[in-house]
Amino acid sequence: MGSPADVVLDNCTPAVAPLARAVHAELLRLFPDALVTADADGIGLGTGPGYKHLVFTILPASRHVTIGIAHGVELPDPAGLLEGAGKVHRHVKLRTDADLRRPELTELFAAALARVR
Repeated sequence: MGSPADVVLDNCTPAVAPLARAVHAELLRLFPDALVTADADGIGLGTGPGYKHLVFTILPASRHVTIGIAHGVELPDPAGLLEGAGKVHRHVKLRTDADLRRPELTELFAAALARVR
């Protein structure tokens, strides 16, 4: 039996499974000391247990993967990648591997991690 994150990734649609796995691997590469949690909807990566310690979420959908970024409203986003209208969090929707490799996205990840380190 795999980890809770593996269960989420194993249940992705075939169209999005490789991208969801790539997103998970990339965020773990950048945030190797993350506490990884999962539920039926997605995967959380944080500095500790619970919502208040959350840094990223990975939410696979049928045709894209949404990466949630806690406190995303506080991050610089000159490329305009962040979506959402909430008071605190923002997200980015990825549809291809090329989306994941965008330097601007890597910069967003680094800024999010700098907030918690």
